[in-house]
Amino acid sequence: MSDPRGRATLIGASTILMFSSLGLLAVAAGPVPPFQMVAMAFAVAFAIGLALPLTQGRSLRRVFGQPPKIWALGVYGLFGYHFAYFTGVQNAPPVDANLINYLWPLLIVLFSALLPGERLRWFHLAGAGLGLVGCALLVLGAPRQADAQGSLLGYGAAVAAALIWSSYSVGSRRVGHVPTDAVGGFCGATAVLAALCHFATEATVWPTLPQFLAIVGMGLGPVGLAFFTWDHGCKHGDIRVLGALAYATPLLSTALMIAVGYGEATPRIGVACLLIMGGACLATRDFWMRRNRGAGASAAS
Repeated sequence: MSDPRGRATLIGASTILMFSSLGLLAVAAGPVPPFQMVAMAFAVAFAIGLALPLTQGRSLRRVFGQPPKIWALGVYGLFGYHFAYFTGVQNAPPVDANLINYLWPLLIVLFSALLPGERLRWFHLAGAGLGLVGCALLVLGAPRQADAQGSLLGYGAAVAAALIWSSYSVGSRRVGHVPTDAVGGFCGATAVLAALCHFATEATVWPTLPQFLAIVGMGLGPVGLAFFTWDHGCKHGDIRVLGALAYATPLLSTALMIAVGYGEATPRIGVACLLIMGGACLATRDFWMRRNRGAGASAAS
C-alpha cells in the first residue's frame, strides 16, 4: 500500500481482531484472579516487547529510555485501564459495566477532534452513534445474573476505564515521535504493578496447563501484540476510523463465544451486527474514499 497512513490504519485495525479474543481466553483461563491474570499476561507481553527490537537490531534504549511523562502516559493507559475495568466488572453488574466500558470507541472518535489537523464530520458522529446503539443492544440484551447489584464504585470505575483508554489512545497520537518499542517497557511496568496489587488483595491460584496456555495466549495477542499494533495505528493511522471500527470488538467477541458453544445466535445479535458494521462503514467513509481515489490515480498512471 502506497499510503502510509492507510497502512498504519489497517495495522491498527488488526488490533480489534486480537481484542475480540480476550473474552474467550479469559473464560478458558478459569478462576485465576484478575490481577494475577494481568500480571502473568503482561509478563508475556513484556517478553514480546524485548524480543521485537532485539531480533530487528534496535537498541533497548527505545524500550526503556523514555522521559518520565511518556512512562506516565503508558502506565496510565495500560495499567490504569485494566485496574479500572476489573474494578468495574467486580463491583457492578458485569453486563452494565462492560457496556459503559465500551463507550471508549465513541470517545476516541469525539476526542480526535481535539488533535491538530483533525476535523470531526457528520458521518463520524453518525457512524459512532450507530455503533453505540448496536453495542448497547448486544450487551444490554445479554443474560443478567439475578443477584447482581450495582454500586457507585463499579459504575464509576467503568466510566473511568472508558475515559482512560480513549484518552490514552488519543494522547498516543500527540506523542507520535515516541517509538512503538516503548510499549514493551509499559507492559513490564504494568506486570509489576499488577503483581503488587495481586499479592496485596488476592490469593494466588495456580493455573492448570490449559489455563496457563490461555493466559499465554492473552499475552501473545489481546494483552500483548495488540498494544503494539494499536499504538502504531493510533500514532500514524486515522484514529477516527480506528475508534469507529473498535465497535466491532464486542460483536466479534460474542461471535467467538457462540462458535465454541458459550452462547447461541439470536435475532438480537443479527440486528446488532447490522448496526455496528453499518456504523463502522459510515464513520470510515472518508478513509475508503481516499483509498478508492488513490487506487484510481494509480491505475490512471
